[in-house]
Amino acid sequence: MSVFEKNCYVKVKDIGSTNRLTNGGFLDLLENVACLHSEVAGFGINQINSTHLSWVLLHWKVQIQKRVPYNTPVTIATWAKNANKCLTYRDFEMYDENHELIGIASTKWSLVDTQTGRVTKITPEIIDCYSPEEKRNVFEEVEIAKLREPEVIDTMEPCYTFTVSRRDIDMNQHMHNLCYLDYAIEALPEEVYQNENCNEFEIMYKSGTKLGESVNCFYVKERNTHTVVMKNTEDNRLHAIIQLKS
Repeated sequence: MSVFEKNCYVKVKDIGSTNRLTNGGFLDLLENVACLHSEVAGFGINQINSTHLSWVLLHWKVQIQKRVPYNTPVTIATWAKNANKCLTYRDFEMYDENHELIGIASTKWSLVDTQTGRVTKITPEIIDCYSPEEKRNVFEEVEIAKLREPEVIDTMEPCYTFTVSRRDIDMNQHMHNLCYLDYAIEALPEEVYQNENCNEFEIMYKSGTKLGESVNCFYVKERNTHTVVMKNTEDNRLHAIIQLKS
């Protein structure tokens, strides 16, 4: 069970106006397969009431090679990697029906004790349930470096502000991780939004966002990199950094 594979189809909500797989649709497909893998390993969503453990996503790193249309059959492969006490990684590959690579991704995770709400140790016994792949990596760099917010942010006015709604909330009572990309898209200039060539992007989550909280978005362009920084309007707390490369 070291590499977990699932066959599925590109859904209507996974495509954009040009009938091609969007960045958000790509993440949605991967997320579902990751959750299914954890169910098989015994540490999935349905087991939280017995394990009192929940995986928390810290970072996405993504590269898309091909934008496929609606109803394309795809195969998603995912595997866990070795963990230290506090962090672990999971990689992904997505292929079309001809086994041509659609895209790759790497993710960083921590484990939370749902009874205390605190990050807990990822024991060898837990990670062994996933039969981790030590040498298979989709990116040359095994570890995912933290994103840094541009210094100019401190002197800028927000370009977009939103309030977390009920529809954004996940089972952990925080804004669901895919919603950050949705709101980042709203903060992008129109010409960047219309550009379908942002095939490389990262999302780093810093602090959870709860129902009713207001968030400021700041946009900075540096060469071919588009960065959206999300901060709490009340205390300027950093919630997330999203970077897209065109």
